[in-house]
Amino acid sequence: MTYPERIARLITELGRLPGIGPKSAQRLAFHLLAQPKDQVRALAEALWQARTSLRYCSLCHDFTDQEHDPCRICADPERDSGQILVVEHPRDVRAIERMGDYRGRYHVLHGAISPMAGIGPDQLTIKSLLERLGANSVKEVVLATNPTVEGEATALYLARLLKPMGIRVTRIARGLPEGGDLEYADEITLARALEGRRDM
Repeated sequence: MTYPERIARLITELGRLPGIGPKSAQRLAFHLLAQPKDQVRALAEALWQARTSLRYCSLCHDFTDQEHDPCRICADPERDSGQILVVEHPRDVRAIERMGDYRGRYHVLHGAISPMAGIGPDQLTIKSLLERLGANSVKEVVLATNPTVEGEATALYLARLLKPMGIRVTRIARGLPEGGDLEYADEITLARALEGRRDM
């Protein structure tokens, strides 16, 4: 069935979002069209303002607004400047911050090494990370890339790059989630859980 041009364009644009297939894009489009105009305008304005007023922190490459560079975490004197936790995406910073226990600083790579996708070390913020390590008294770099093939490859690459600098390089522990069943865990998760075992 052919939709009017503007509905078809809306469906196409929504379909560009990650995890949104053609049917989901159609559902979202018709949901938005059924909403009051002020709600749709508020959504459009929020998207535009976020895209135009946010930028990347010059130190850690996390999102920050125009008024704060470096970002609030990098500028916080209470944070431990001797420890940098390396993550793939800005959303990973929020996940760690929700935990409330980590008091060091961050570095966002904006992806992971993936030769199949044409992403090499030069497409990530690795050069900036090395500059930070050379200029500061960083004692430990915590690698918190995702437990994927690409995340593991990135962590291994960084570890090999950083260890000769005399900086302690650690990797966050991996294992079974609370309440998880062994039978549903994959081999990598089980291997990480076994490697990360501790005395009781």
